[in-house]
Amino acid sequence: RMRPASRLNFQRKAFFMKDFFPILAASPLFSGVTEDELDAMLTCLAAKTEQFPKDVFLLHPGDTVEEVGLVLAGSALIVQEDIWGNRNILSRTAPGQTYAAAFACAPSSVSNVSVVTETPTAVLFLNVKRLLTVCPSACAHHSRIIRNLVGTLAHKNLALSRRSLHTGPRTIRARLLSYLGEQARRAGSRSFTIPFDRQQLADYLNVERSALSNELSKMQRDGLLTCRRSSFCLLCEF
Repeated sequence: RMRPASRLNFQRKAFFMKDFFPILAASPLFSGVTEDELDAMLTCLAAKTEQFPKDVFLLHPGDTVEEVGLVLAGSALIVQEDIWGNRNILSRTAPGQTYAAAFACAPSSVSNVSVVTETPTAVLFLNVKRLLTVCPSACAHHSRIIRNLVGTLAHKNLALSRRSLHTGPRTIRARLLSYLGEQARRAGSRSFTIPFDRQQLADYLNVERSALSNELSKMQRDGLLTCRRSSFCLLCEF
């Protein structure tokens, strides 16, 4: 269960930014930016890095967002939880990926989701006002990152659309077939590993864990797939 604690309750440590240049260079947000440009850009964007333990809320529902978070190490879950404690996992943010960008870029908007560290996690925070404002020198790399940000937001919208397709079917089997079929296509193989454990998969597909496990057992008996923890092998065409 996630600990209901604010990130302000934890001691945060600064990292040396250059240690994470390889992650940043591979990030969609900094695509096409050289290391020299990246060094200058991080200064321009008032970038800062911080480390968080596991199960820490990086963002709460109702928070005003002024910074874009980019995971440098570890991972975080984007979670929507109702007043009864039922939670849905919307997505998982891995190294090089961002979170809260849409909220940060929308003036006066507040978050309607939680962002929770799944493991000990290092995060780069970028000032959104500096990110969206072209600097006085009108440097080409700053314009490039704005274009990259638009692309990043578009991909996140597509990911949420895919999730709605997976949670749309009425039966658990149909939801599993939809999700696992997509994972197999993305992996280019019938054997693949998903980024969720069993509870997280249940939360992502918006079903009960016991019902999910029961359905997976039935699907194995029916010869549709084999699975062990987060590893799956599809035995039929999807």
